[in-house]
Amino acid sequence: MTQGALTDPATGGAEARLARPQRRAAWHVARVTEVRPETASAVRLVLDVPTWPGNDAGAHLDVRLTAPDGYQATRSYSVASAGDGTQVVLAVDEVPDGEVSPFLVHDLRPGDQLELHGPLGAFFVWRPGRDTRPVQLIAGGSGVVPLYAMASLHGAASDPTAFRLLYSVRTPQDVFFADELASLSGAATHDGSTLGLDLVWTRRAPDSSPDAVGRLTRQTLAARTIPAADRPLVYVCGPTGFVEAIAGWLQEAGHDAADIRTERFGGTP
Repeated sequence: MTQGALTDPATGGAEARLARPQRRAAWHVARVTEVRPETASAVRLVLDVPTWPGNDAGAHLDVRLTAPDGYQATRSYSVASAGDGTQVVLAVDEVPDGEVSPFLVHDLRPGDQLELHGPLGAFFVWRPGRDTRPVQLIAGGSGVVPLYAMASLHGAASDPTAFRLLYSVRTPQDVFFADELASLSGAATHDGSTLGLDLVWTRRAPDSSPDAVGRLTRQTLAARTIPAADRPLVYVCGPTGFVEAIAGWLQEAGHDAADIRTERFGGTP
């Protein structure tokens, strides 16, 4: 979840009750241990949070900044890591007019401290062993962050569930977690499962790409995702317009609305 993201549970009922968080949200003090470029406009932050209770893949947290005059600003960010450890990884894309992201991208340094509230979110999460149905992840731009956490946990757990990621992104230089996604899609686990990775380039493609450049279409979505007949769980994250279009196309293709989980934020991929 990037700045200004909103979780949108498509349904409530039994599935939402099963997804209730097992870890209590609280305020924490984090120490920055690493800041490194992720893309031209984003950084990866590695945080040491001694009191962090761990989090599910797909969870988010709030970052609160306090100015010298006491003014506070809080924004939500998806957690790119998952599990029971006390290390938290964020990938923050700058919103040029934002109150929080420019500071995190340009001014934060190792050794600095941040206030975090979390973990948050119960619906837009994935846990190994919870469901045997295949999982389809669909990301627009920086919306890949919580989906990467799911894919990474899937690989680390050697979970046999079929996993696919369709990632719509401007250029190769704008791919978040590029090396990690390439590794996950190229290395099979002990049971032979791997991440199916499909990239759609909206501005510029690698020279080796056989696909035309352009926005994700209904036809491409149908060709590169798990079909509705297989009843996959689908997680969609990205800008509001992107998410709404994808969710609509999925339902038109026969996917049950109860199987589609969405998370959205402002901006364009």
